[in-house]
Amino acid sequence: MVADALVIAYGMHPAEITRIAAGTATLNFHVTDHDGDQWFAKVYRDRTVLQHELDAVELAEFARAGGVPVPGVRRTRAGNLIEDAGPLPMSVWEYVADAETADGGLTGDRWPAVGAVLGRLHRRLADHPAAAPRTRPATGLKDAERTRARFDWLIAEYSRRETLSPFEAWALDAAKQRRGLLHKVDAILARLPKLTEQVVHGDLASPNLMLRGDAVAALIDFMPPTPRYVSWEIARIGCDPRTILLGDEWITGLPHLLAAYQDEHPTAHLDDLTSTIAVGCAYTLASTYPLAEPLNNPTAVTPSLKTYAHSRHQSALTLLSHLNLLHDELG
Repeated sequence: MVADALVIAYGMHPAEITRIAAGTATLNFHVTDHDGDQWFAKVYRDRTVLQHELDAVELAEFARAGGVPVPGVRRTRAGNLIEDAGPLPMSVWEYVADAETADGGLTGDRWPAVGAVLGRLHRRLADHPAAAPRTRPATGLKDAERTRARFDWLIAEYSRRETLSPFEAWALDAAKQRRGLLHKVDAILARLPKLTEQVVHGDLASPNLMLRGDAVAALIDFMPPTPRYVSWEIARIGCDPRTILLGDEWITGLPHLLAAYQDEHPTAHLDDLTSTIAVGCAYTLASTYPLAEPLNNPTAVTPSLKTYAHSRHQSALTLLSHLNLLHDELG
């Protein structure tokens, strides 16, 4: 069916189609056409989210038009960004060849390379018509009352179960530990200055950052244009658990990312950069993901998710223990 959709909707002549084992909301395929050109086909499982997906594609196109390394999307014969007329709703993108995700963490020259692209991205998205940048109190990052209620619910749900799997037992202990640290989250955010909120990528984690050696090959899988804290997005990639747990290099590497960011985006507010560690720490400590996944979405609890849960928890505690030192390092 994928081949038929590519022929009918896009006028493509696929020579080879290979399923890519990645993605949960989509089915993904590597396509090589008869001319040898390579494409990435994304088939959407749920038609009800197509407007959401179209908004995300349009944001990616907006970023690409501003010089951000984003794969180009191929339009259908009818000129649409998403094919929604046939039995398989889909989008088709340039394939990012010879690249890997940043799941291995940031090291060496990757720090400034990522910082420069992130600065360019935010400089471009500051002009997006969906929302103009504004400053807001950092306490808006998390609703303190709702956060406490989520942790209390999570702890109560696990506690009432007669038996827990090893991962569930660990998640319960981690949730109790994090619940006991929420007063520190409140204090961290209360001490911060007002921070910039604007349209951002929205899901700039390691799996959505493609690297080719030490260079950034592409940013992928944008979310629809939604204002979020700039510091939050910088922290998502600069303080990613996969990087934090590699060792202490990130303590000196992150300033290189922020310096390159500022070079590319000179009008960025310094407070947004110097607050990155605190925002990343507070956000992660206050998040119940993926501790709650056995309750909310049991089928999502894979070995890789369990590994990520442990890494994310440990990295949050590492950020907390190093917070004062890191502020010194970042000036």
